[in-house]
Amino acid sequence: MFPPHGGGVGRPRRGRKHLIALVGLPARGKTFTARKLSGYLGWLGYPTRVFNVGELRRARLGAGQHHEFFDPANRDASEQRRQLAGLALDAALAFLRGDGRVAIYDATNSTRERRREIQARAQAEDCDLLFVEIVNHDPAVIETNLRETKLSSPDYVGVAEAEALRDFRARIGHYESVYETLEEDEGAWLRIVDRGRKVEIHEVYGWIPGRIVFFLTNLQVTRRPVWLTRHGESAWNVLGRIGGDSELSPRGREYAQNLAGYVRSQFGPSNDLDVWTSMLRRTRETALPLGIEPGAWKALDEIHAGVCDGLTYSQIERNMPEEFAARRRDKFHYRYPRGESYQDVVQRVDRVLIELERYRTPVLVIAHRAVLRALTAYFLQLPPAETPHLPMPLHSVIQLTPTAYGCEEERVELEPQVAE
Repeated sequence: MFPPHGGGVGRPRRGRKHLIALVGLPARGKTFTARKLSGYLGWLGYPTRVFNVGELRRARLGAGQHHEFFDPANRDASEQRRQLAGLALDAALAFLRGDGRVAIYDATNSTRERRREIQARAQAEDCDLLFVEIVNHDPAVIETNLRETKLSSPDYVGVAEAEALRDFRARIGHYESVYETLEEDEGAWLRIVDRGRKVEIHEVYGWIPGRIVFFLTNLQVTRRPVWLTRHGESAWNVLGRIGGDSELSPRGREYAQNLAGYVRSQFGPSNDLDVWTSMLRRTRETALPLGIEPGAWKALDEIHAGVCDGLTYSQIERNMPEEFAARRRDKFHYRYPRGESYQDVVQRVDRVLIELERYRTPVLVIAHRAVLRALTAYFLQLPPAETPHLPMPLHSVIQLTPTAYGCEEERVELEPQVAE
């Protein structure tokens, strides 16, 4: 059992490296969990990478291993799988020895013997280890995972669906025959049962492990869209000014009506749709024609421009050339004097993101350019440097639908008509 680092409970050393090892039977959602967690931690600014043993197996041996390859009684295959697991772990630890902060080791890790090997390696590398066990007893959920993800696996290209399902169920049976759940003497771990119906946490300390626990215990795998849109054009948009709390322009009010019509056309009665806005007038006015009482979040307010609030970019370039140049050089980290950076926006939008991941029904977020860029970058798993440059025009709706292996993006333009 590993005590928390740093000499006291809950006081880990700064700058620790973290190895996250997934545990669980096939078709329980481990890879989905690993990818979502990697995207979240990378979005927060922690260099994170997933090391998937199945992908390494296919790269080294080619796709198409049948269930006999996963039979623990098959000694030759068991040795090959052990070696592949070791190579993936080697790569994860090498990443942590470099610039990596969090390595996610995506494998079944289904026996105590295998987990002891991981513990010994983590201890030798002086990195913090957290096991995350994904348990699911619902046959319907397991069947859905099988059909939505495993049937499209490279292992079953060209294989009839019935045969692929039979083979993969046999593979699960091999793992079930040797599976051992986590016990209290195995250090720090998190167990998530039946998509969060039950959560168990054991000896988890520190900031990054704490964020991991908070994120994963709120994560849902239900397929549902998240809609993002900027407010309608505001009076200050017309003038080219940044910030402020101005009302909508006539074109902005027309967009609010167009948005309401589009939402009704997509949903009909919108009882299942939640609407979130910032605290600023232009987002609340945009939501008004929807006829749905919105939830207003201070965390969704536009990036605070500090002393530049109310200025145009031309004025900033003319009167504050050094600030204008600094922003152009590194838009993500640049902080307005007495204001915020995009990095600051990501940190405060974090709580909104967790709530979005917790929801099982659709949500429409009406907010501002910088905030919506930050949210979009998370769902599309883009690097921070790309966040400030994402296209985010007025009068368009972005529909993001998270899937097991990524996120589907669809954009719809609802531009108001320009009067002659």
